Amino acid sequence: MFRHQGKTRTLRHNKKIASLLSFVAGTVNIIGFLSVQRLTTNVTGHFAFFIDDVFKLQFARSLVYFFYIASFFLGSFAVSLSIEALSRRNERFVYSIPTLTESFILSVVALTGPALIALNPDLVACMLLFAMGLQNALVTRISGAMVRTTHLTGLFTDLGIELAQLWFHPQTGQQTKLVATIRLRIRIIAYFFAGGIVGGIGYSYGSIHALLIPAILLLAGLVYDNAKVRLAIWKRRQNRMKNA
Repeated sequence: MFRHQGKTRTLRHNKKIASLLSFVAGTVNIIGFLSVQRLTTNVTGHFAFFIDDVFKLQFARSLVYFFYIASFFLGSFAVSLSIEALSRRNERFVYSIPTLTESFILSVVALTGPALIALNPDLVACMLLFAMGLQNALVTRISGAMVRTTHLTGLFTDLGIELAQLWFHPQTGQQTKLVATIRLRIRIIAYFFAGGIVGGIGYSYGSIHALLIPAILLLAGLVYDNAKVRLAIWKRRQNRMKNA
């Protein structure tokens, strides 16, 4: 799910990571909004508010939106930088360290959230936007830009294009590929929606502490991925011993 890249990566791997990370994003989206009344998984709306405040010459307020945008960007930049650096040293940790980082950020916000919100809710928004920028860049790199999970605008655009293309590609091979991609888009949307529902329910019981849900899910995903790899290695060793 996390480790396979390039030619070894299959649609099945993309489905798994899309399910996990879109669910995480949907959960963070609703919990972040309910906690600090800010969008915390994308920057499209923040950019509009930033431009509006600049034109109104309200530079102090526009600076807040600038920090939102910068936080998402820095999350994306930081994870890409770490992937490039780690891939030259130890590819084993290329994607596990960024995922652990995201889980750590969500855990910190979950455990210190009430105090942080009282101190500065904008800081909470910036931390969550950094984590989502990190996740978006991470899954884009892993999936070869096939999967994006933190916002739905591009997904619905791609889904509309691909549904229209079904009418004009009668060839079996092209249709099969399009249908597989459409199912992947629908899966991401569905899991994002499901994450939002779970996030809303979790927030109603535990407030911002519910961010521990996506943090734990990320760790569970890493454990599952590592167990799958170790099992595959063990099976190969057993086969070699039998054939020896």
